[in-house]
Amino acid sequence: MTIRTTTTAKLQQLPESLLQEVDDFIDFLAHKHQSRIADGKSPRNVVDTWAKWFESVDCDNQTPAEPTSEYQQLLLNKYRQQGLEL
Repeated sequence: MTIRTTTTAKLQQLPESLLQEVDDFIDFLAHKHQSRIADGKSPRNVVDTWAKWFESVDCDNQTPAEPTSEYQQLLLNKYRQQGLEL
C-alpha cells in the first residue's frame, strides 16, 4: 500500500465535520511548500546564511570613530558610566 492509498483510506473514514479541517491543513501545507520554492531557500540554507554572516561580523575588527561633537562625547561617557563599552 502506498502513502497515497493509506491516506485516502483514512480520509474515507473521517466524519464530514473533520474534512474541512483536513482540507484547510492540506492548503496550508501546499502554501508552505510553494513559499519555500519561491524563496529558493530551505530552512537549512537560511541557517547556513546566518551562520556565515555572524562569522564575518565576529571577524570584523573595526575601531569606533572618535566623537566629533560634545554631544557624542557626553553620550559615550554616559554609556561608560553604565559599564558599557563601545
